[in-house]
Amino acid sequence: MLTQEPISSKSLEEVHASIDTTKSTGFWKKLLSFLGPAYLVSVGYMDPGNWATDIAGGSQFGYKLIWVLLMSNIMAILLQSLSARLGVVRGKDLAQASREAYPKFINIPLYILAEIAIAACDLAEVLGMAIGLQLLFGVPLLWGVTLTVLDTFLLLFLINKGMRKMEAFILVLVSIIGGAFVLEMFFAEPNAGELVKGLVPSLPNNEALYIAIGIIGATVMPHNLYLHSSLVQTRKIERTPQGIWHAIRYNFIDSAVALNLALFVNAAILILAAAAFYENGIYTVTEIKDAHEFLAPLLGTEWAPVLFAVALIAAGQSSTLTGTLAGQIVMEGYLNLRIQPWLRRMITRLIAVAPALFVIIYFGEDQTGELLVLSQVVLSLQLGFAVIPLIHFVSHKERMGEFAIGARIKAAAWLIATVIVILNAKLVWDQIAEWITQAEHPAVYWLTVVPVATACAGLLIYITVQPLLSHTFASHTVPQHYRPVQYQAQVAPAYQRIAIALDFSEADHQVLHHALAVGKPETEYLLIHVVESAGARILGQDIHDYETNTDRQNLERYAQDLHNQGYSVQFELGYGSPKRTIPEMVKAFDADLLVMGSHGHRMLKDLVLGTTIDAVRHAVTVPVLVI
Repeated sequence: MLTQEPISSKSLEEVHASIDTTKSTGFWKKLLSFLGPAYLVSVGYMDPGNWATDIAGGSQFGYKLIWVLLMSNIMAILLQSLSARLGVVRGKDLAQASREAYPKFINIPLYILAEIAIAACDLAEVLGMAIGLQLLFGVPLLWGVTLTVLDTFLLLFLINKGMRKMEAFILVLVSIIGGAFVLEMFFAEPNAGELVKGLVPSLPNNEALYIAIGIIGATVMPHNLYLHSSLVQTRKIERTPQGIWHAIRYNFIDSAVALNLALFVNAAILILAAAAFYENGIYTVTEIKDAHEFLAPLLGTEWAPVLFAVALIAAGQSSTLTGTLAGQIVMEGYLNLRIQPWLRRMITRLIAVAPALFVIIYFGEDQTGELLVLSQVVLSLQLGFAVIPLIHFVSHKERMGEFAIGARIKAAAWLIATVIVILNAKLVWDQIAEWITQAEHPAVYWLTVVPVATACAGLLIYITVQPLLSHTFASHTVPQHYRPVQYQAQVAPAYQRIAIALDFSEADHQVLHHALAVGKPETEYLLIHVVESAGARILGQDIHDYETNTDRQNLERYAQDLHNQGYSVQFELGYGSPKRTIPEMVKAFDADLLVMGSHGHRMLKDLVLGTTIDAVRHAVTVPVLVI
């Protein structure tokens, strides 16, 4: 039996192994239990960024870039299946595997590049949602971008409802997108002969190359590789060779079906642009808003722009959910840093909102189309830094065992990586050469852009060559929490100074009971309460309001009662924030144990009231007993 490797924290811990596939019998029931992760991944392949590159490609070059979509989809299916294999076999997501495999000085830039990719993806989703709201309801673009900050809380709600409900929600949105474009295709009546010719590879000019790379970046998204390797771990599987092989096969089917549906949507958008714009002599449609405006007169129905806007909103909303999940996975995986999910999603969204607001305010709404295409090119430039480590990890015989990929799959994967890197290298080279040639002060580019590009090239070479030379990743293995120890009979610890945090609720009885139970006859106790009123936060110990006086009297009564029973007790009233004040009082008392009562609230109340216990236990160096 191949067991899951021990890791310091599980990927997406709140939903890890939350769906049991071991109880399903029969092919179709078994397959149904595995379906879902790839559909969450697939929404990233039909997000507003894809729309921008597909519309630009279709309007400028007709059907000539259909082959790029097909090639990108084949790449995506193979790479996503490798990502799923990594998660299933090793129980690690791509970020965790990278943190284990590479030294810190490599992982930090890899993390930064992954965050840039996620921000670029989220930028496209923010703009797409805002544009959709503007087209459908007339909401100003600036307001629409600002409103998208709020939808990060939808993910917080859905993930607490379980993965199946989240997957169902995403599937509904995907169905809306697909249904809208089925009707759009019916209205457009594309030229079938030209469409078939578009399957023959060709690149008319450098502009076509730029858009082709944008299409690849919009299709094979680096953050989806991190996401998929984590999402497959939401399935509880049998950790036997047969069970793992079954999981790999079912996840491949899941990927193939979901990503082919995404291919249909992308192809439909490009075909729609080719049929509606290119064939009518309109070659410069790069803005989603322009596409929406032209659809009604060109296709002869008012439903076309409405369906277009509805699908755009659905695409933006579904993609933002998966993009913020990917942000959480990358941060936890690379940095081993777990922060509150709502805060992580808010950070991701604000990073994306800032450039969108900047472009709208300073350059105008007309530049959003170019910003969307640029965001997809940025995604493509990040691909090599995710794809190359992934290929190394799933090829690793010692870590993957019998589940390591074979020679044919490895050759295909390296071919894909080579194509991506060469195309990106050409794009970067041409762009830098153009900037230097046309600039009045080329030294600026030599001192800024060239060193950054050189550093990225060096990083890419390192992550490609290092595993081939060392043949092992063992030297960078991340220390685990688990350590073998010899267990002995437990002796009750002798606590001499115990601090007790009280809040004058029903929980105080249990808090005091447990605190006294772990003490000794000679133990000294400190009763603590913090006044949190607005006046106390401002005036501190100078406050003499009714609440402060009442709290002091309550502490005195508690202390007197315990003193009458023979305990050595002191009390102290604090003022302001409990997260800051309690640790200060515990340290001043030189306590060797802190006893607290749990607040008993979750979700929205945590967001509003805060989580004192987590903040306090990180601020003190003594054990904390939570009752």
